[in-house]
Amino acid sequence: MVALAFLIALEFAARHYGQPGPLTNQAKEVIFAPKSGPLLYASMALMMVVLTWRQRFIAFGVAVGIDLVFFLVRWTVDAKVEAGYGHPFGNGALWVMLGCAVIAVTRREGRERTLLLKGVGLGMLLVAGRKTGDTWLLITSKTRPTVLDQYVAVADHALGNPSWLAGRIVEASGSIGEHVLDYVYIQLAVAAVIVTLYQLRNVAAERRFPSHHLVRTFLVIGLIGPGIYMIFPVVGPIFAYGADGGHWAVADLWPHTATPVSAPHHMPFNEVTPRNCMPSLHTAWATAIFIHSRKGPRLLRFGGAFWLIATLGATLGFGYHYGTDIIAGVVFTLTIEAALRSIARGWDRSGIQLVAYGATVFTALLVSYRYLPLEMAEHPWVSGPLLILAMVSVIYGYVRTNKQWEPKAAPVRQPEPQPELV
Repeated sequence: MVALAFLIALEFAARHYGQPGPLTNQAKEVIFAPKSGPLLYASMALMMVVLTWRQRFIAFGVAVGIDLVFFLVRWTVDAKVEAGYGHPFGNGALWVMLGCAVIAVTRREGRERTLLLKGVGLGMLLVAGRKTGDTWLLITSKTRPTVLDQYVAVADHALGNPSWLAGRIVEASGSIGEHVLDYVYIQLAVAAVIVTLYQLRNVAAERRFPSHHLVRTFLVIGLIGPGIYMIFPVVGPIFAYGADGGHWAVADLWPHTATPVSAPHHMPFNEVTPRNCMPSLHTAWATAIFIHSRKGPRLLRFGGAFWLIATLGATLGFGYHYGTDIIAGVVFTLTIEAALRSIARGWDRSGIQLVAYGATVFTALLVSYRYLPLEMAEHPWVSGPLLILAMVSVIYGYVRTNKQWEPKAAPVRQPEPQPELV
């Protein structure tokens, strides 16, 4: 009920600005071309963790069949799907999820009904999270006419302006490097689904969900993060200091010319560009993927590490974020992850201390970016290591606390020696 009320509130907020909200956008994808077909199929894959293998093959076949029908109808009426505005597939996956919800209500009872509804809810939550994120970005651009990019850009001198350096590296890598990073950046949710599918691989057999998994962290990051955008609106270097900002940009400096070290000010910006930089939620989500992939097989662990590194390269190299955003994003994720693990296992002293410490460090980072950027830029050999140390201290605290939470294997009891029988 809380989630539904939240979606309805966002729907009204979007309507206030003359745009459709998350509920309308999701309802449209029942018929019209979806914005992200891969995301809908990934969501269906999450839903299918509660099904048997036979049911999974049937569900996938039905989804593909429905998409083929939609493709033929669009081809017949010449309703072309323009690149960048939708995908020619994905409706089938949404229809299957909705159909499973109907089956759960009408054909299942007791635990089986609850389990199937949980599976459908898990898949639909991933889709709803994407839709609510789009609406949040609209709200940030409409309600925050000025941005704090000058403050963050000046503070970023303490880290050596990593976005400017990464931008030149990506530029030098050519089209291949750009395409790889762009795919990683866009398909972050698909990577999360792969890790989650591994975590939930035993749900169909055990008939229950684990107490904590990656989707929980993903959704909470997406729920809380945009609220911080409202407090600390930042558009990113490629907009505030690059060609994509047009006449709203301070100057066309990114990525070849570093910003000057001078007193920062609030700067007005257009009502289109989202204020979605502080903290970097792509970094936060990629960090969550990395954390949750650590208990998987080697290939999954490698994939989690690759996705984190590539996401960092994309966020900085495409000019979407400053280095300070990245540090804040890592601290943000570890704090949320610690809180969710504490909720799942029961709060104790170590969990409370870690969450409180992470929240304190995160708040201190934002305060320093806002009120001490000039001092940070003028003393980079002091402020830069302090920023890194603050992030590392939270990482160390999380790793240490998480080791304490891990169940310890009981030692194997050795049989007592018996006297030989003569």
